[in-house]
Amino acid sequence: MADHWPARPRRCDLTSSTPDALWASRSVRLLRPAAVVCDGLRRTVQGERLLDGLDLAVGVGARLLVVSTPEGSASFLLRVLAGLARASAGVVRIAGVARADDSAAGWARRIGYVGPEAGIHPWMAPGEALDLAGRLAGFDAEERRRRVEAAAEHYRLGAQIGIPVRRGGPALAQRTAMAAATIADPEVLLLDEPLRSLDPVERSRLLSVPGQRRTVLLASRYPASEDGLVNQVALLRAGRVALHISIAELTQRNLPLSMRGIQALADAGVPGSGQTPVAVGQ
Repeated sequence: MADHWPARPRRCDLTSSTPDALWASRSVRLLRPAAVVCDGLRRTVQGERLLDGLDLAVGVGARLLVVSTPEGSASFLLRVLAGLARASAGVVRIAGVARADDSAAGWARRIGYVGPEAGIHPWMAPGEALDLAGRLAGFDAEERRRRVEAAAEHYRLGAQIGIPVRRGGPALAQRTAMAAATIADPEVLLLDEPLRSLDPVERSRLLSVPGQRRTVLLASRYPASEDGLVNQVALLRAGRVALHISIAELTQRNLPLSMRGIQALADAGVPGSGQTPVAVGQ
């Protein structure tokens, strides 16, 4: 079974911002730095304990599916990681940074977030939203133009780049939100039930985010729909990590990528389950 368990990512200061020459070195590969680290996160909302001393370490380059009971815990965790909600206790480190960095070369380029709602003003056109995202990331006019054009092509916004998103419906709004979140090429991408208005084939294409050093956390209530997009899964129960394993472990045990299969493995008490989470690096 040991062959199916990659080494635990180290909680070191090396991040995916490390220059390519250093990143390619054997010593750094052996360190397996963590892109996301949560230490003892706690938060109760309206009497419901969503985070209860949660510990989690996600290695650089991982594609992690996050599921939870209650369902709100996974979404809330991603909001905490994105800086949109606060934990009452604990520490979060994103790409080696322990607090939000508002500088142009800081937080906006380290992290991208897409929630269930697009979060794009209905009167804005996709081109305006992407240009604003580029400004927030500190890009000059020429660099913004280049990135907006590339995003418009990848997310197939060209014909609708200048119309208000309200005229294009939810699908246009969600494409625009995804394009805006990735325009700065963030190190960590947080996706909470993203792109549900798109057909499954197109959704899978857009969520297959490239980048060896980019780390993706995807919260979903429908694990089977994320098959092929993730290589790890973490189950949150009662505000703690009950299971954190590779998808290969599910496959080895002939368990489906579903809540039933994930919970069955956690209930079996395999390594990576229980109160002490096992973080799996890529």
